[in-house]
Amino acid sequence: MRKDWEEQEERLLSPLAVKSGQSRGRERAEEECPLRSAFQRDRDRIIHCKAFRRLKHKAQVFIDPKSDHFRTRLTHTLEVMQISRTIARALRLNEDLTEAVALGHDLGHTPFGHAGERSLAAIEPGFRHNRQSLRVADVLEREGEGLNLTWEVRDGILNHSGEGLPQTLEGGIVRLSDRIAYVNHDIEDALACGLISPQSLPRAAVALLGERRSARINVMVLDVIKNSAEKNGIVMSVPVAQAMTELRDFLFEQVYNREEARLEEAQVKTVIADLYAYYAAHAGKLPSEFQKYPAHQAVCDYIAGMTDVFARALHRRLAAEGSLI
Repeated sequence: MRKDWEEQEERLLSPLAVKSGQSRGRERAEEECPLRSAFQRDRDRIIHCKAFRRLKHKAQVFIDPKSDHFRTRLTHTLEVMQISRTIARALRLNEDLTEAVALGHDLGHTPFGHAGERSLAAIEPGFRHNRQSLRVADVLEREGEGLNLTWEVRDGILNHSGEGLPQTLEGGIVRLSDRIAYVNHDIEDALACGLISPQSLPRAAVALLGERRSARINVMVLDVIKNSAEKNGIVMSVPVAQAMTELRDFLFEQVYNREEARLEEAQVKTVIADLYAYYAAHAGKLPSEFQKYPAHQAVCDYIAGMTDVFARALHRRLAAEGSLI
């Protein structure tokens, strides 16, 4: 069945698509699955890994929200995956590769959203969640063996954000879909908790993209498809890209950098800094699977993998014991 699927990809996918039978392979050679393609197998490995399950208890933007309906890192990941697959299918690119990259792109994200990432990066300047996502996939999962993903999925995970660009169109889809997803769902969540009002949204952007989240996503997705068809790049038109950037800038000003968010970030910084200092001084207290790595790397890995709930509970326990420096 895998061979049949690979032949079908050759017939039906765009010449610009990555075919699973032409993957650049894995770092460690493995016997092929008789049923699933290489990228389907990567998708399944990601879905079944521990880091993926922990995403449900990691914040997207709002830390410790009072409603169950706010996005978490897991629901964000699923929205990115859905948008990415829609674009990939329309462009006749490889949906399985796109899906695997989307599902794996935030495996290494810290607790407490971007506030947690900034707090950990202040201690470990080289820390970036995209690099940590690849480290989770390459090293930390499967008790230190890693998931042994294909080169294309690893490239897409590493380059979904930051300065590097994905080497596949499928990875490029995820990079842009990530932004489409968070700009729109963060607006919806901010509206739901009363931080912003519909009337406060940038009017020119709303006039072009739409008042509702679903309408804006539809306009953006259709624009990407129209402007990327049969081209060796995943792009938006200038007006739509500018409108999305205007909404993103609005979010930074009115949501991400609001006074309440700065107070939350100060609390997060304390939790992250205290936990880092404790385990840096007591590396022997780390779980056994982390003790094979250099101390600073092990502490960083352990904290980055924590959920919001676990990090808070651990911090409270250590504080109650008088163990924090």
